[in-house]
Amino acid sequence: MSFQHILGQDVAKKMLQSALRNHTVSHAYVFNGPQGSGQMNMAQTFAKALFCEKQTDDACGECLSCRKVEHGNHPDLHIVEPDGATVKIDQIRGLQRIFSYKSESSNPKVYIIRQADTMTVQAANSLLKFLEEPQIPVVGILISENGQALLPTIQSRTQQVPFHALQPEMMMQVLIGEGYTAGLVRSVVHMASGLESCREILQQNWFAEIRNVVLQLVKESMSRGSSSIILAQQKIFKTGLSEHLDILFHLFHLWFKDMLHFRYGRHESIVFIDHLESVSKLAITRSTEQWVSYMDLAANCRKKLRFHVNGQLCVEQLLIGLSDTSGSITG
Repeated sequence: MSFQHILGQDVAKKMLQSALRNHTVSHAYVFNGPQGSGQMNMAQTFAKALFCEKQTDDACGECLSCRKVEHGNHPDLHIVEPDGATVKIDQIRGLQRIFSYKSESSNPKVYIIRQADTMTVQAANSLLKFLEEPQIPVVGILISENGQALLPTIQSRTQQVPFHALQPEMMMQVLIGEGYTAGLVRSVVHMASGLESCREILQQNWFAEIRNVVLQLVKESMSRGSSSIILAQQKIFKTGLSEHLDILFHLFHLWFKDMLHFRYGRHESIVFIDHLESVSKLAITRSTEQWVSYMDLAANCRKKLRFHVNGQLCVEQLLIGLSDTSGSITG
């Protein structure tokens, strides 16, 4: 993979390629941005470009060095993953031992630390010494979802490279081109921040199932004599779908937002466009204020899950809230 094959992140690409071209590569970078926005792909491509035998500001993907990086066996590239929930001091010390030896070539050695914001205080302090006193030419890449969680002294000694969530429209075009179902793609790109995250969800059979359950529950909960709670027990809590309640509430939120898009004539923004007829019928049965309150309710249920509130209680609270017609349009 070369820089031109990485989707989006033009600011990051420009910064890194300019450094390569002008021979101003920093000794350490922080790739900061949401999970799935392409930091790891960019880090590996940057490493390939540093080692590349044919190009100066990109990776050719064909030379021996590029292929070694792709196959995960380049002797001058080392990747550190969290050991359990954190990156520990022994991992940083091990990295320092490896990097006490010179590179096999004239290129610098490169290390990548994934989830660098999970480093223990001891690990971060050990890395700080490494940043201040590198024994050989080294380029470090710290991948983080929360760069502010890193020690201020580490932040001040590294160059910040910003990453942003990819635009849904951009991801949608790629994923549909790969053969994924358009309706599912349109939903998932509004829930995940990167292509890999989207693909991971789309490849799970439960995603299509839970999306269908949301549609069933919405229609059932807004009808007279609702039995949506019974339906939820049958479709969610007696199946494996109960493991994915965060996504269920997220899909509910998107559905309620679609009601507003329809009411304001923003049809191009509707996520459940493959159910436009149902959207058009339901959108006018509640006021704008009521749809907004439903969005808030779904968002609050997601928050409660993070605080370990019973999932079934959260679902029941949402469905009872939907059966409340106090904000519906009458006459």
